[in-house]
Order: sequence, then C-alpha cells, then structure tokens
Amino acid sequence: MERKQKNKTVQLCITALFMALTCIFTMVIRVPIPLGYAHLGNSIIFLAVFYFSTTGGIIAGSIGSAMADLLSGFSQWIIPTLIIKAALAFTAAVIGKKKQQWKLFSLRTIIAVTLSMAVMVIGYTVSGAIMYGGIAAGLASTPGLIAEGVVNIIAFYLFAAAFSKVKVKGDY
Repeated sequence: MERKQKNKTVQLCITALFMALTCIFTMVIRVPIPLGYAHLGNSIIFLAVFYFSTTGGIIAGSIGSAMADLLSGFSQWIIPTLIIKAALAFTAAVIGKKKQQWKLFSLRTIIAVTLSMAVMVIGYTVSGAIMYGGIAAGLASTPGLIAEGVVNIIAFYLFAAAFSKVKVKGDY
C-alpha cells in the first residue's frame, strides 16, 4: 500500500513538473505569427507522453499550455488550447506507444509526432476561423503553425536524445 501511494505521489509531481515546463517553454521563446505565436511547448508535451504517461502528458500539455495562454494575454485561446493540446498528446500516445513501449527513432514515433502536429495545425486553424470570422483568418496562421510543428519535432528529438544519454526512465 505504501509503495502504491509513493508511486502516485511521484506521478503527480512529474505531471506538475511537465505542466510547468510546458508553460515555461510556451512562454519564454515566442515567435509572433498571425493570431498568436509559435513556441517550443509541444516538444515538452511529447517528452511527457513518451517518457512518462499518456494521462500525465495530456494533463501537463493541456493545462500547461492553457496557463501559458492565460499568463501571456491570450485568454481567448484557453478553451481551444485545452482541447487541441489534449488531442495532440492523445494522438502521440495512441500512435506512438505500442503496449506502453516506444523507440525514439522508429517510424511509429516519427508518424506519431508528425500526425500530432497536424492535429495541432488543423485545430488552431479551425479555431482561428471560428474566433475571427472566416477561414481566411484561420488559414493566415497555418504557415506559422506548420513551422512551429517542424521546430517542435526537431526539439523533441534533441531533448529525447539527451534524456536517452542520461538514461531517463519513465517507469513511474
């Protein structure tokens, strides 16, 4: 019983840490694009999903990103962000993890992060179209979102390679 409680406490702490890291990586390096900004927060969401847990990655990604929107003055994006980042993390986990196992440089992982970023691009394009009154407004942010996706995939692989070097294990 005590071991189980300790494990839940560790999971809670790791989720909170990744929530804070997602918020920080979303807020610190911001490149303006139409309707918002590009950032590195998605790479942290991928680390949370692949190294720790699907649920923790979904919670850390959606709430950490929504906190960044709130603290950055983009509060109108909180609800779309909660949904889009949860979908991003869920997509990565469902495609990338097979029986809770995954390999960093496998085709499965590459497809998972690429499709997850496509979910993000589509989600924010549609949300922008709804919030700003037309598909043209939503599409204005698409090139920046695609660039953000590519940069986040590269950042994920760099961070994950560093995690692998120091033998980070996500068996919590």
